[in-house]
Amino acid sequence: MAVSPIDIATFVALLLLLAGAGWRRSASAASFTVASRDLALFPLVATLVMTEFNTSTLLAFAAAGYGAGPMALALPAVFLVGLLFYTVTVARAWKRFDRLSVAELFSVRYSKGVGRTASLLLLLAMTGFTATYVKSLTLLFTPLAPTWLPIPALSALLSLVVLLAVLPGGLVSIVRADVVAFVATIVLLPLLLVLGMKQSALTGGLASVFPASQLSLNPGAQWNSEALPMRFVSTLTVITCFTYIAAPWYGQKIFAARSTSVAFRAVGISAVLVFLLYGAVVLAAAHLRASQPLLADAQLAVPTMVLVWLPAGLRGFAYAVLFGAALTTLAGVWSAMATMIAADFGGPQLATVSSQRVLLIGFAISSWLGATFLVDQILDRLILANIPVAALSFALLAGFHWKRATTAGAWASMIVGVVWGVGCYLVVGEAGGYTWPWAMYGIPLIFATGIITSLLTSTGAEP
Repeated sequence: MAVSPIDIATFVALLLLLAGAGWRRSASAASFTVASRDLALFPLVATLVMTEFNTSTLLAFAAAGYGAGPMALALPAVFLVGLLFYTVTVARAWKRFDRLSVAELFSVRYSKGVGRTASLLLLLAMTGFTATYVKSLTLLFTPLAPTWLPIPALSALLSLVVLLAVLPGGLVSIVRADVVAFVATIVLLPLLLVLGMKQSALTGGLASVFPASQLSLNPGAQWNSEALPMRFVSTLTVITCFTYIAAPWYGQKIFAARSTSVAFRAVGISAVLVFLLYGAVVLAAAHLRASQPLLADAQLAVPTMVLVWLPAGLRGFAYAVLFGAALTTLAGVWSAMATMIAADFGGPQLATVSSQRVLLIGFAISSWLGATFLVDQILDRLILANIPVAALSFALLAGFHWKRATTAGAWASMIVGVVWGVGCYLVVGEAGGYTWPWAMYGIPLIFATGIITSLLTSTGAEP
């Protein structure tokens, strides 16, 4: 279905609203990097939700809903568990730490070398994440792009628009745009679900395209399901719990919270909202299967829903909402990367507003290159990028909660984490299900290595 002039008008109007909300130049480094540490509950919830609500995960989860049906609600539940784990274990601790970069914890608690290594691992992971975000944004807009425009050029154009949105005000621009995008998102996604339910009812509903075993969530019975094995989902849950605690894009926004209490409540609320929003998309995509059973690529479920179900005007609104979600997530990760470089490597000279903008441009280019030449299957590459982050899990949690953790223990756990994760990927591979040995054996191994090494190298002076 063609995009009408009214779609273009509503798309441009909402984008201008997003741009207008975020167009506030930051004169100080504190405002550009951590929004002057003064975010209240509502804007913090909005920006945390929109940070997690990204088009990479959106397209991947919608594809799972289209292929597996309602049982794919297990995937949004992964983030409910993971973000609640974050709430309980580190939300207050990060705000009490209250620096610029999460990697500074490793320098303060252990050594400068550990801190810089942690920063490099996180930057490597975020380079992978942002490449998948650009790739998913390109997939989302491919149906609307003119046929003469090459995919790499479309990807570059979209990356440029995102970059222009974040350059004026840094984190302040991101948060202000997030608030607008959040309100629009909680309108759009329930609407897609309602329309999907009505459309699928006309063709027999979910039972007409999915077997009874996939119409509800039953982890035990679905443990080895061909549609979506819960064995795989369980590994994602473990990975999410032990990687999100180190997420620099979350940590930066926790540092921007007005108080410890605000930070704690905001993460807990955002965990529930993220689950509900992704859950709505999963179910809407499942209903799409009933009315559109022959999609060439399940990753195109979301743009198909928008183009087929929504009337003129709302299609443009929907694309603007989805672009806004991608914009704020991608810009937020770029901002966290630039802040991390300044905090962990560059010192005051790289913390200036002008230097931060130069870094943002560099990260935008690297994201485009990764999306163009490296990313094929979005969900697979998102998971793979978590290997260096998971390696930091012991050093991070012990840094906050176990005084006997030593620098040697941190080094040992990080090395084992990277070697084990990469080894599982190379030896077992994606086809063999490398996430199971990586998560289920690797996380305990990381912690066992860190604990044993710390006990062996502890001076005994610490309690």
